[in-house]
Amino acid sequence: MAAQPSPSQQLIGDVAPKLADLTDDVLFGDVWERPGLSKRDRSLVTVTALVALYRTDQLGFHLRTALKNGLSQEELVEAITHLAFYAGWPNAMSAATNLKKILAEDDASTGAPSGN
Repeated sequence: MAAQPSPSQQLIGDVAPKLADLTDDVLFGDVWERPGLSKRDRSLVTVTALVALYRTDQLGFHLRTALKNGLSQEELVEAITHLAFYAGWPNAMSAATNLKKILAEDDASTGAPSGN
């Protein structure tokens, strides 16, 4: 049985196969695996950069990754709130809305009550 394509391959592999390969091999295969920062810390840095730069297309994936890498809902909310003053109110509001949607999806998939 063939391996399932990576998220990068699924997203852009048909139109930008080299970019998908670099994403898998260099970004996630090398940079994210370096020992200088924990994956939790890398997630916090990445989410912060994406919020600050208003990169909403990538933010959802990285918010989910941050939760999987050990950041709590409360920590992400606190980071987003803090960023409102440094990166702009609209950026923070969009990030909070994105996080709320992800948490609601997670709650729906697990049958857990919403953590609002």
